[in-house]
Amino acid sequence: MIDVDDIRSRWQQAEKFLDERGRRLFAANEAMAQGRGGVTATAAATGLARSTIHRGLAELRSGHNDIGERVRRPGGGRKSAVVHQPGLPAALEALIEDALRGDPSSPLRWVSRRLRHLVKALAGQGFRASQRVVANLLREMKYSCQATRKTREGANHPDRDAQFTHINTTVKAAIGAGEPAISVDTKKKELVGDFKNPGRELRRQRDPETVRVHDFELPELGKVAPYGVYDMAANHGWVSVGIDADTGAFAVESIRRWWQKLGQARYPTASRLVITADCGGSNGPRVKLWKRELQHFANESGLRITVTHLPPGASQWNKIEHRLFAFITQNWRGKPLVSQQVIVQLIGATTTETGLQVHCEIDGNLYPKGVKVSEQEMNAINITRDAFHGDWNYTISPNQQPP
Repeated sequence: MIDVDDIRSRWQQAEKFLDERGRRLFAANEAMAQGRGGVTATAAATGLARSTIHRGLAELRSGHNDIGERVRRPGGGRKSAVVHQPGLPAALEALIEDALRGDPSSPLRWVSRRLRHLVKALAGQGFRASQRVVANLLREMKYSCQATRKTREGANHPDRDAQFTHINTTVKAAIGAGEPAISVDTKKKELVGDFKNPGRELRRQRDPETVRVHDFELPELGKVAPYGVYDMAANHGWVSVGIDADTGAFAVESIRRWWQKLGQARYPTASRLVITADCGGSNGPRVKLWKRELQHFANESGLRITVTHLPPGASQWNKIEHRLFAFITQNWRGKPLVSQQVIVQLIGATTTETGLQVHCEIDGNLYPKGVKVSEQEMNAINITRDAFHGDWNYTISPNQQPP
């Protein structure tokens, strides 16, 4: 492994005694001694251009010693653009900052901040600078190309940590007592058809699978909404692929199907079901339809249903996100989701070395939007709110014994 710090230390000791040619040959000798990757490491340690080091390597390999070669004295050579145009760095930084602040008068406000746009904007102010000069100045000013980062989801609630502790305690107690504890959420809707799906998969060279250029929904195929149920104790997932709207009724129907086909057999003596869910979407704490449908499910199953919602801005910590959905995304990367059956097969084939298994099926029911839940129906819900944040933590018990 090449130690850049060692090269830098030797360079700093010798540099002050070397002229231009000596520095070039010193760096070339270091690069040659390091072998593969030596030029890159030496360039990083010395600050010399790779082209300069390669020139030195050519001289060393030729064995030609031109004693009479002219050597540029210190300070010689063409002056930098900043020397001739002292206001260039300030003008460049002003352009960037005005665009970042959203100043509508900035020439970069509505275009990408590429080097050629920066050069053009500077030229409009009377400055002459190449793209390389602008790139070097930006590097000196600590600017770099960066992608957006998904971190801003809402302000941190003061009881955020306490709610996580409450969720952890509730789930551990349920699993310790042999009761089911599940994490639920809706995966993002997916277009059905021959559309591009991010990622890559192995194919013969120069034979990529062709897909549509534009991602416009195909009316005959539409979209699907995968709703997941993740059994935290069993490391087992259930996904209902809905073909209609993602509503509270669809969410509870997915939980009902999981319970009828998997959960009931796995937990035959269960009297309570613990559900962890996000604070928004079809299973949010303010969704009346979600609670009404949970009451129907409780009446049918005889289960007391305890729901604990993650605090606002914390949906990425939902267990289902990184224990189920992440692996589904990996499994179908690079594969066009050309039909509902393909989606079901790809989800159902998702496994991990830790034993994850996934069952998937199509939910062909229709779930109309805008369903109104009356006050009479809300009053009939047998809900008990927890002493700590009853809006996030509550239990819905059966209204009557199931037949």
